[in-house]
Amino acid sequence: MLEILSLVALGLALYTLNASRNSAQKLGEEVMRLKREVEMLKAGGLAAPVETATADTAEAIREEDAEEEEAPADFASPWAAAQAAGTDEAAKGRAIFGGSTPAVPAEAVASETAEEAAAAASAVPAAAAKPKESFESRIGARWAVWVGGIALALGGIFMVKYSIEAGLLSPAVRLSLAAVFGLVLTAVGEFVRRRTLPVIANAFQNAMIPGVLTAAGAITLFAVTYVSYEFYGYFGPLTAFVLLAAVSFATIGLSLLHGQALAGLGLLASMATPALVATEEPSAWGLFGFLSVAWLATFAAARIRRWQVVPALANAGMALWAVLYLSQASAVEVLPVLLAMLVLAVGHGLIWPGNVTADDLPPATGAASADPLDRLFAPPAVAVSLTGALALVFPALVLANAVPALSRADYAFAAVVMALAVLGALRGWAVYPALFSAIAAVVGVGAMVVSPGGLLFEDFSTLAPPTLEGASTLPVPVLGLVPVNLLLALAVAYAAVGLAAVRLRLAGSSAFAALWSLIAPAAPFAILAMSFLNFGNLSFDLKHGLLAVVLGLVFLAAADAFSRGRGEEEGVFLPQWALVAGGFAFLVLALHAMTDGLATTIGIAVLGAAAVFSTRLRRWPVLPWLMAGAAAIVAGRIGWEPTIVGAANLSKTPVFNQLLAGYGIPAALLALSAFELRRWPGTQIRNLLQALASLFLLLTAAILVRHGMNGGVLDSSVPTLGEQSIYTLLVIGASAILMSLDLKSPSPVFRYGSMVVGGLSILSILSAHFVGLNPYFTGELLGKWPLLDLLFVGYLLPGIAYGGLAFHARGRRPMPYVIMLALTGVALAFAWVTLSVRRYWHGEGIADWKGFLQPETYTYSVVWLLLGVLLLAVGSKFDSKSIRLASAGLVLIAVIKVFLIDMANLEGILRALSFIGLGAVLIGIGLFYQKILSGKSGTGEKAELNAEA
Repeated sequence: MLEILSLVALGLALYTLNASRNSAQKLGEEVMRLKREVEMLKAGGLAAPVETATADTAEAIREEDAEEEEAPADFASPWAAAQAAGTDEAAKGRAIFGGSTPAVPAEAVASETAEEAAAAASAVPAAAAKPKESFESRIGARWAVWVGGIALALGGIFMVKYSIEAGLLSPAVRLSLAAVFGLVLTAVGEFVRRRTLPVIANAFQNAMIPGVLTAAGAITLFAVTYVSYEFYGYFGPLTAFVLLAAVSFATIGLSLLHGQALAGLGLLASMATPALVATEEPSAWGLFGFLSVAWLATFAAARIRRWQVVPALANAGMALWAVLYLSQASAVEVLPVLLAMLVLAVGHGLIWPGNVTADDLPPATGAASADPLDRLFAPPAVAVSLTGALALVFPALVLANAVPALSRADYAFAAVVMALAVLGALRGWAVYPALFSAIAAVVGVGAMVVSPGGLLFEDFSTLAPPTLEGASTLPVPVLGLVPVNLLLALAVAYAAVGLAAVRLRLAGSSAFAALWSLIAPAAPFAILAMSFLNFGNLSFDLKHGLLAVVLGLVFLAAADAFSRGRGEEEGVFLPQWALVAGGFAFLVLALHAMTDGLATTIGIAVLGAAAVFSTRLRRWPVLPWLMAGAAAIVAGRIGWEPTIVGAANLSKTPVFNQLLAGYGIPAALLALSAFELRRWPGTQIRNLLQALASLFLLLTAAILVRHGMNGGVLDSSVPTLGEQSIYTLLVIGASAILMSLDLKSPSPVFRYGSMVVGGLSILSILSAHFVGLNPYFTGELLGKWPLLDLLFVGYLLPGIAYGGLAFHARGRRPMPYVIMLALTGVALAFAWVTLSVRRYWHGEGIADWKGFLQPETYTYSVVWLLLGVLLLAVGSKFDSKSIRLASAGLVLIAVIKVFLIDMANLEGILRALSFIGLGAVLIGIGLFYQKILSGKSGTGEKAELNAEA
């Protein structure tokens, strides 16, 4: 059965060849006849404009056909053929009888010419609309070719198999016949290509009979060579390797004639050849040398034909071989892999895509996009550049994970990363090499310093326990073996390449220049920071510190150089922002390397203030925002270490200690910076700095109070009311900051964010201050100072903050939110007054188990009534209905307390004074409303009595 199928397939191929030849002859004759008719029309001087339009239309259609697969055009209809024949007969008659073409008036000629031109123009859309390919065409013209090629290849293999099983011929003869069969198929493919290619190439580019025949021949030759080597031993490893490589390279070379599919077959054969041939002494130089040559041959063919799929597969094959060799080989040589990776980088830069631009190739997304980001991330030959970048990244990461167990892996990693970065800097299409070079640099260095010795890729089954002699079968990774100087050199080199890339790209793609301006400082900063944190002296490291200073100044100088000649009216210049921010980040890192504790915190704030005052020299919009960044870093340091210098080193002297400088100096510099920007065009940053200054000042006061009342100790292993108060003040400050930003630069984020933060702080007050951390329930001591105690920090300061926030929100936020803030402030003030009374009678400890004294109970009534009267006066002063309602609520609480508690618990004069005082206050309040408020005019009275908060 297999033999019959093979013969049938061969017969079909011969029949197709003959039919194609006859069709080519007929079509050639038709083309020649049409050319003669065109020459006759030109000689007659008619319809020249129409011919020009028709020729242009036909040329456009041919170009579209060459770019996109379509069904073959239909043959001319019999009516068209008859019309053409009629025209020919008329011409013949005039030639025989000596007649001439009748004279036609010029007007008629012109009108006929115009009508023909219009008809030709109207026919252009119809001609441009490509007919949909029928099911019959797909079956007959495409699938038959594909299946026939597969049948031919299988036929050659099965023929060899049958001869082996039947014992008809010797192995040498069988293999020779199979080789001849493969060569015949290749020759037939070339013969068919030369006879039929000019006719059907554009119509069936993915089902070309010559390419299918050549592919079948290549598979047969490859199989014959491998069988001769593996099963019969006719060839040695070197000869088999050379022959298989020759077949692969020949297939890649023939792909220039037969298409990209054949190139893929040749690439697959070349990538599989090293795996098929086994030698007693495997050579990494031979392996990667051969792979590099195969890769270069594939890319050379791709450059000529503008292919993308096959070179992308070639990149994947090279990456797979490199990763497998580095991770699985018993004895790894780094240099051959490194040279192969450098060949990849150079090949992408010089061969394909090389110097190609967006004008040389159609856009990857179909229609060209006007968005710069779309053009940036969809460059020409995007598949090649993306896979090429990944083909370099994965081996580089494997090399990084092998440090220090693998000799010279660190230097190879740095070389591959820099090669990828240089490629991204020199070519306008290399956005993905640029991005992945930064990713590889950061991730690779992280792997080197965090998990050295290949712990991420090592096979755990190879690990052996220590022997009795104390030696291990594998080298033990040592952090000290990671080359710190190499990491520093890598950071410097990457920064240099990044700045050069920004300079080169500014003349072309502004989007690519902006991307490089982000990458250039980010990757070196990450490398230098990881090196300092893992190998540097955290107290004082001159090497990392000086290098950070140099890089910071270099980036600031680069920003100045690139910003020259640009005006403020040109809008945001992203490279300026990125490079200045990068330079500032390096200077901050230098401070961390060469200073410690309080000096670092103050130095960061001073750097930010210096950036603000630099606006007198350079009117760069980024400079004031550096102060906001410095404040964020200082806040982060405070959150990490609230004592600034460590709990053991913190002075216990109240107020005048390290906290005053660590918290107060940044607050003062923020206020000074906001004042310096009073005439700055942008109000948003000025408002932000003002809000930050207020927040830091409030935080400074709170932290100094808590330090003083806790005997000079800030840190605690259990939550305290003092700590929670700091958090509450921070949240209140954040709500105020968002509100200030919204007032100057309206934004839904600021508007609703401020109210959400304020609501969350109120929930925190209800859960922590009044219940969870209330000293009455917890028994926490209040401190030795009567007024500057825990109650001041936990209740009075937050109450004042809520009152200020409510006053600031009047008329700017919804009324229920403002009333909620005001009532929260009143509640905190009420709690402070009440708990302060209890402190007066019980001292530092006000726990509930101590009970209540009669004078204490009477004092509550007095202070509650006084607080109610005070709130009534404040509410009248500021026309705040919510405060007056809070006053009424306090008075009502006092009334209930007097009638229910004082009457039952007080005795003697205290009970009488309680009721007398309550009555006097209530009468006074009534007199206040009757005399003072009603003494105003009617309009004023109405406004007063109905004033909203």
